[in-house]
Amino acid sequence: MENTIWGIHPVIEAIETAKKIEKIFIKKDSRTSEALEKIRDKVRGTSIIVQDVPAEKLDRLTKRGNHQGVVALMQEIDYLEFSDLLERIASTETPPLIVAMDSVTDVRNFGAIARSAECAGADAVIMSAKNSAPVNGEAIRSSAGALNVIPVCRVGSLRNALKSLQTSGVQLVAATEKSNKILFECDFTRPTVIIMGSEDKGIAGDILKMCDEQIAIPLLGKIESLNVSAAASVMLYEALRQRFMAME
Repeated sequence: MENTIWGIHPVIEAIETAKKIEKIFIKKDSRTSEALEKIRDKVRGTSIIVQDVPAEKLDRLTKRGNHQGVVALMQEIDYLEFSDLLERIASTETPPLIVAMDSVTDVRNFGAIARSAECAGADAVIMSAKNSAPVNGEAIRSSAGALNVIPVCRVGSLRNALKSLQTSGVQLVAATEKSNKILFECDFTRPTVIIMGSEDKGIAGDILKMCDEQIAIPLLGKIESLNVSAAASVMLYEALRQRFMAME
């Protein structure tokens, strides 16, 4: 797998030299290993995600290399700090347009949404540090390089980040097929975060409840819903259309 390092000493060295690590995979049932516990201790309290996985996954990631029970996935992009995003929003004269992804786990969907967001002129993409697609080479390729251009914020709590944006005067617009209000009835000329949910479960209930708007994309065919990346494109370009109209 591209952009990975493995083995106890290389991973510890990467942590100690402050290299940008996305996630660390550690073999399940490894609590008796002092070296692997040392790795857990070193990243405790940081933004690095540690995930316990079967040894078979480590074998696949390293093509059966001598991983010693640990593999680190390195960051492919530089993330924007959420506090910096809030500062940008506060200092801009144009209403911000942001896309938040709640548990979008497919890298191709993630990349395609980022591509549409960048093409539509969105200011940033927000993702949760957990339960999100990895921002790896495949995601970047799916985004046609947009993930190297559009600012991406990775946050510990998506709900808290959205609440901060809402407090700052940004409306939260949830895309959900369960709403009776359709896309064209929403005012996207206001500062807006468009929230897209996971491929199977949609937007989490606690996030859905806090949204200012819940809107659906009208569907005239027999299929009940759009793919999440296609739905995000529709939402973004309706926002762009409204903003162009407001400028005339």
